[in-house]
Amino acid sequence: MAASRRLFTAKDLTVGTPWKRIVEFTIPMLLGNIVQQLYNTADSIIVGRYVGDNALAAVGSAGPILNLLLVLFVGISVGAGIMVAQYFGARQRENLSHTIGTCITLTAVASLIIMVVGPLVSRPLLELLNTPPSIIDWCAGYLNIFFWGIAGFSYYNILAGILRGLGDSISALIFLLISTALNVGLDILFVARFGLGVPGVALATVLAQGISAVFCLIKLLRMTEHFDLGWSLLKPSRKLSGTVVRLGLPSGLTQAIFSLAMIVVQSLTNSFGEQVIAANVIVMRVDGFAMMPNFSFGSAMTTFAGQNIGARKLERVEKGSRDGTVIAVAVSAAITAVLLLFGRHLMNVFTKTPELVALSMRMLRILALGYIAVAVTQCLSGVMRGAGDAMTPMWISLISTVVLRVPVAYGIAHFTKGPLYPTGRPESTFISLLVSWTLGALITLVLYRKGAWREKMIMGQGEKVADK
Repeated sequence: MAASRRLFTAKDLTVGTPWKRIVEFTIPMLLGNIVQQLYNTADSIIVGRYVGDNALAAVGSAGPILNLLLVLFVGISVGAGIMVAQYFGARQRENLSHTIGTCITLTAVASLIIMVVGPLVSRPLLELLNTPPSIIDWCAGYLNIFFWGIAGFSYYNILAGILRGLGDSISALIFLLISTALNVGLDILFVARFGLGVPGVALATVLAQGISAVFCLIKLLRMTEHFDLGWSLLKPSRKLSGTVVRLGLPSGLTQAIFSLAMIVVQSLTNSFGEQVIAANVIVMRVDGFAMMPNFSFGSAMTTFAGQNIGARKLERVEKGSRDGTVIAVAVSAAITAVLLLFGRHLMNVFTKTPELVALSMRMLRILALGYIAVAVTQCLSGVMRGAGDAMTPMWISLISTVVLRVPVAYGIAHFTKGPLYPTGRPESTFISLLVSWTLGALITLVLYRKGAWREKMIMGQGEKVADK
């Protein structure tokens, strides 16, 4: 019983064999990321099966706009995770308590902003992207419901990020498993039984995410052995708010940059027609699962680096960085092999249209080897962020996604125009993504080895930054 309770507590990553602690922490987080990916995948499978390929395209076309408008939460979540990990590693209870309270309040403010702004700009953005008339109403309805219910999404991600910063990746996984089961059940109920179509899957997701957020909050309220959480601590600290923004804004901007690039490339994808849009959705859903180990190891390295830097164990950070990256690369290589061998079976889950399956598989083969490069980028960027250097990963993202990916995508499309492909070959968007991933990994490796991140930790030992 005691061992079971220990699974659901904060974990100290500053002791023990580095690679073992990283793997122990990563596995439940990986499972959680896979489960979270099931949210979108369940949406796609259910609308594809019960409504049709155009509905599947609508859900996918809404994705880039959704990601762009959620950058506020990405920033708060990343900044909170870094600060929580470092303060927890340094055993600074007061600063840890004020950080958590400040992030809860900042999330409420960000949620209100998105609830107002999101529905106002969603349809104009869809029109700007030349979204086909056959799916634009579905796209707009999906986005608006998601924005109106944004609080559940935002609080789950922020509170789960705080739990992970404390080393507790198990609790967030359990809560997410419960809400995902609910999400799938509500998807089937709203779409298959009530015939709500694309808006129905958005409503199911909003309700399920709200429940997972409530579970996370209840868990945090019970962790009084590590920090305090009361009404007085919800008043934002100016210094801590500034630090959250300073650490989180580069990651938020990175997400914004990536989302803008996706939106620009989505405009190109839309020009290829509904079938290519639907193929893009299918590939991105499979891609989401393939990327999960990379994102999980990257998040684990952020927490590992943050706690150990807070504890002044730099040599342990460097040893863990090497071990974590090697393991992540090995996992990505195995996933690449699976995708190349069995990818067609995965495509058949989403659609029974043979032409769409063949097109999707052709695109996936282009991307497959890029997952190994992303493993390197995510792990080493995670270390830099955990140390407090969030700017370097942002610049790497800017170079690889904007300076390189967008011109390559449009360039290939332009030079492959012809009678068979009036707007260019649809492979252009996937080739550009592979090139972007590869260059990003090389730049990340070089800058990690230069070592500027070692000087970026956010506080001195015992320093109080929480102002009341």
